[in-house]
Amino acid sequence: MSLPKRRTGKGVTLRRGQPGFDAAVLDSSFNGRDPGRRPDILVQANNVFEVIAAVKHAAAHDLNISICSGGHSWNQNHLRDRGMLLHLGFMSAIEVDVAARRAIVEPGAWCGDLDAQLRRHGLFFPVGHVADIGLGGFLLQGGFGFGSRKFGLACENVQGVDVVLADGSLVHANAQQHSDLYWAARGAGPGFFGAVVRFHLQLHARPKVTAMQSQIFDMQHLDEVVRWADRVGPEVDRSVEFQFIITRQVPLMGIFRPGIGILSPVLADSWREAREATAFIRHSPLRPLAARTAPLLPMPTTWMAKLGWFSLFPAGSRWCADNAWLTAPADDVLPAIHKVVETLPPAPAHALWLSWYPPAERQDMAFALESNTYFACYGEWKEAAGDESHQTWAGDMMRLFEPHSRGIQLADENLGKRPARFTTDRNYVRLQQIRQKYDPQGLFRSWAGVLPEQQAQQLSP
Repeated sequence: MSLPKRRTGKGVTLRRGQPGFDAAVLDSSFNGRDPGRRPDILVQANNVFEVIAAVKHAAAHDLNISICSGGHSWNQNHLRDRGMLLHLGFMSAIEVDVAARRAIVEPGAWCGDLDAQLRRHGLFFPVGHVADIGLGGFLLQGGFGFGSRKFGLACENVQGVDVVLADGSLVHANAQQHSDLYWAARGAGPGFFGAVVRFHLQLHARPKVTAMQSQIFDMQHLDEVVRWADRVGPEVDRSVEFQFIITRQVPLMGIFRPGIGILSPVLADSWREAREATAFIRHSPLRPLAARTAPLLPMPTTWMAKLGWFSLFPAGSRWCADNAWLTAPADDVLPAIHKVVETLPPAPAHALWLSWYPPAERQDMAFALESNTYFACYGEWKEAAGDESHQTWAGDMMRLFEPHSRGIQLADENLGKRPARFTTDRNYVRLQQIRQKYDPQGLFRSWAGVLPEQQAQQLSP
């Protein structure tokens, strides 16, 4: 099983047909599947000045721009036909002001690298759950990270962004200046209409205890686990990410046959607090049914994120993913979950249930759609021969949940194959109005697909 590759050396510019072009384009994606789409030109920018030059070149030559930083888009949203692919993955600087609890990061910096650097200073930011996720896309789509139930979405901890606009100008956007651009940068995801070259982050004191609580069930107990999770979800302390995966096996996580694995990180200020917050798992009425209940284990978030590399999201695999915010009780969605289990591809493919339970109020930003329960499917396979039979699995499964869902979140979007709501209609309209202001010619590409009714009202007042 291979590890993700770090960007090394200097970025280059390649045109279609040049030696190394195809390999460099495909290397921009975590997903090992080749969708067949190719830009006319690939620009691997090394600094802000090269980004500005690339944007000006694209505008002068009628080249629509798609952008990637870490390349973790399951849907490979940045791989489009024609135009320019602006690759920001080579821009990976991290600057930390320990005294002010601030950081400035470039879009290609990995979540795991930021977390490791902050850990040395006793600081914390809700980074993504897999170490090689690029911060650029992670922050733009919302940012569901470690501790996000306690510290807020990652994008809520973004205090400002430096953006290269369609006219090639570099602006700083925050709550006081270009506030509409700042609003859009927190939730627009791959539909954002500019190249963010720096994110200004608010940091927190690092929780004194980070630990993992796990409990494993055989698949025969699926109904009991789902109903119990649905029942206790509202009571779970905000320091805990109460979630479980459904998979055929994940030996590194103690799942040796088809089953359900509760894998819940907890971030607390004392060991006692962590134990109390996770006691509902160890002492649940389902414990007698569990194949294994582990003790609460101390585990740094850096280790948790690396565990994701090895066990659930190996590099070089081919992937399809999709998701839904559920609005119905357990019994209403269990038939669809059973269908997921019946059709589940071999490991490490899996489905995820997350008891999210958002706060009553969020900051005013483009991100605005969520619900109490999140469900997602992640299909994985190794060979191109499996593309036709596997690449539609996640979308097909999530269509079963549509009667019980209010939309999706952009981290696991599949908009090119299954258009779905990812923000409120009001926010969608506002995003299009702000796009018209900053990118009237549509230089920067938007989402791969949206619902027809949203598309029709995109410029409505």
